[in-house]
Amino acid sequence: KVGDRGCLARASGDYAIIVAHNPDANITRIKLPSGAKKIIPSGCRGMVGQIAGGGRTEKPLLKAGTAYHKYKAKRNAWPKVRGVAMNPVEHPHGGGNHQHIGHASTVRRDAPPGKKVGLIAARRTGRLRGQKGLQAAKEKTG
Repeated sequence: KVGDRGCLARASGDYAIIVAHNPDANITRIKLPSGAKKIIPSGCRGMVGQIAGGGRTEKPLLKAGTAYHKYKAKRNAWPKVRGVAMNPVEHPHGGGNHQHIGHASTVRRDAPPGKKVGLIAARRTGRLRGQKGLQAAKEKTG
């Protein structure tokens, strides 16, 4: 919207590109960082350049404290405890005398909530073999 004080392409290192103007209809097409194209009114303002702090995610976090503070500001998604490390009352993969799942990790699509952990409705599992494996290796190297 015009006068919303800017709400597009605001993350570090982001930028949006003006693709086209239509002065008759008073609209502008822009390309967002996601690759999506969006039509906005031509009265909207924008700044020239790129937002500071690009490449922020390429530096390793190095220690648990930085990860703690990163996710504290976002959502409760850290630390991630594995299901096999839990007790059977907490997770379907928990319990047992060794840390192992104890049954197939694939689970059917219509499984009730609480059972639906692991590879949900997996079409295939395991290592890519044959032609698909060769293609995946080729993409990784080249």
